[in-house]
Amino acid sequence: MNQKLFQKVGISTVIAVYVLILIGGIVRSTGSGMGCPDWPRCFGQWIPPTDIKELPPNYKDIYAQKRKDKNEKLAKYLDFLGWHELSVRITQDKSMYEEADFNALKTWIEYINRLIGVLIGFLIIATTWFARSWWKEDKRIFGYSFLAFVLVLVQGWLGSIVVSTNLLTGIITLHMFLAIVILFALIYALMLSYPKNNILNIDDKSLKNIKIVVIIGIILSFIQIYLGTQVRESIDEIAKRMGEAQRHNWVAQIGNIFYIHRSFSWLVLFSQGYLFYLIYKAIPQKNTILYRNALILLVCTMIEFLSGVSLAYLGMSAFLQPLHLTLAIVVVGSQFVIWVETSSSFKVQGLKFNV
Repeated sequence: MNQKLFQKVGISTVIAVYVLILIGGIVRSTGSGMGCPDWPRCFGQWIPPTDIKELPPNYKDIYAQKRKDKNEKLAKYLDFLGWHELSVRITQDKSMYEEADFNALKTWIEYINRLIGVLIGFLIIATTWFARSWWKEDKRIFGYSFLAFVLVLVQGWLGSIVVSTNLLTGIITLHMFLAIVILFALIYALMLSYPKNNILNIDDKSLKNIKIVVIIGIILSFIQIYLGTQVRESIDEIAKRMGEAQRHNWVAQIGNIFYIHRSFSWLVLFSQGYLFYLIYKAIPQKNTILYRNALILLVCTMIEFLSGVSLAYLGMSAFLQPLHLTLAIVVVGSQFVIWVETSSSFKVQGLKFNV
């Protein structure tokens, strides 16, 4: 019974992580990242204020000082670890202590983001608890579930650093990549819990080609996601300088990194298209899990590509920005699933997502 519960809770957790990534994209696209100037509470409260009248007149000074005190402690740890440049940046960058004006909508967007993060924490605790039932059959299931649990704790701490450093560039990127690692750990633990059968019926040469292309695709996707974070960081700076009213002019201000990111998307699209071609040609049964996953991957990649084009030509739509990011994570997650499915020691039959 606990084994089935592990699968159901685990699938719910994976879905919740994707929802959190989507919400995180909404937080950034709406500029709500500092809607709550402290962590884990929001304006010192477990239920955030809805009106500026609920805050003291000098609330900006109060929370700027709190962040400064926390960053000074963080800088000491960074110095101890040898990261002197980052330590100096954190303590001397005055922009980190520029408080945003209170905005109830942005405050609640950020607070909902945090609530979902807490929910995921509880889901991962439950996933790890139920994973104990697999200890005798496959210790890796518990191991990867526990790894996800530990990484979520690190992710929570990193989230507090994101707030205290006023959305420091680089920390946000690390925050997002850690979410992908958590996702991979959960997916792998889940896939280990399903029946495994060597039923792909793919000749060795075709299987080798598929594995090579999917690994190349994963590498390309990670590079593309990283380039996207650099574009996102540039947009954050441009948005501060130009304001929301100038969204349609943001792209022209980004610089070469945008054109590199845009051009690289063709490589990602081609790699996914070629992977689908190889799987289509190698597998006679089009109703297999592997074929369906390859089709989902191709469709998601195409939608992600089109959403990127729309962002470039439709004035950086606040609606499309989080969708574009979430699709990128869906793509790399689907690639990871295919890589696991085609691993020589791991063939999956009947991977059914019944929650």
